[in-house]
Amino acid sequence: MLYEIIGIVRPGNLAEVKEVVLTAGQRILREGGVIRDIANWGVFLLPRPVGLNQIRYRRGHYFVMRYDASTATHEAVTRTMRVDPRVIRSGGVKLGDGKLETLSKFGKIQWRNME
Repeated sequence: MLYEIIGIVRPGNLAEVKEVVLTAGQRILREGGVIRDIANWGVFLLPRPVGLNQIRYRRGHYFVMRYDASTATHEAVTRTMRVDPRVIRSGGVKLGDGKLETLSKFGKIQWRNME
């Protein structure tokens, strides 16, 4: 199945974002998945302030990863992101049913400007 996960990491240190993506990517590859695309969206304001580990965050560093994996692998990646203290929030969705026609509809990950 094709999955997409959006993660929000503590802002200020790009190395932390790379480490989080590397950890998730290694988990996917180790369990037989395929990474299709990774996009770094940068630092943006959060929709509302988020408290995590007694710190209130107003900004977050967003990234998106699209990958093919089994349901068990997706759940393991989601669980890994949830317990990582550097990750403010993360969420994943299933994009397709695994058929080639469905997969061809999803192109490169893009950030839409709200203008």
